[in-house]
Amino acid sequence: MRKMKKTSSTLLVLSLGLMTVLFPLVPGLHTPLVAQQRAPKERIAEGTVVNKDDTPITGAIVYLKDTKSNSVKSYIADDAGHFRFGELSQSIDYEIWAELNGKRSKTKGISSFDSQSDFHFTLRIDEGK
Repeated sequence: MRKMKKTSSTLLVLSLGLMTVLFPLVPGLHTPLVAQQRAPKERIAEGTVVNKDDTPITGAIVYLKDTKSNSVKSYIADDAGHFRFGELSQSIDYEIWAELNGKRSKTKGISSFDSQSDFHFTLRIDEGK
C-alpha cells in the first residue's frame, strides 16, 4: 500500500513537470479553447466623408473621440474621402465626426454594447453657405 502511494505521488509530480515543460512550447495549450474563441476581435471604424451631393471630400479631418478618457484621434480623409481607425476597444464608446473649413458633420456613435467589429460611416458635410 505504501509503495502505491509513492508511485501515485511520483506520477503526479512527473505529470506536473511535463505540463510545465509543454505549456510554453505548444501555443494555446494553456488557454482553454472557449477563451480562445471569445478573444476580442479588432474593431474598425471606416468610411467616407462626402458633401451634400455624395461627392467624396478630400482633406476633411475625421475625429474619433474615446468617451471614457476624452482622448481624440484624427485622420485626414484621402483623395477618395476615405478614413479608417483600427484597434478600437470593445469596452469603450466612441464618437466620430468630420470637419472641413469650419463646417462639421453630424456626430455618429459606436457603443461598447454593439457586438459588431466593423463599422462603416458616411459623414456628410454641407459645404454650402
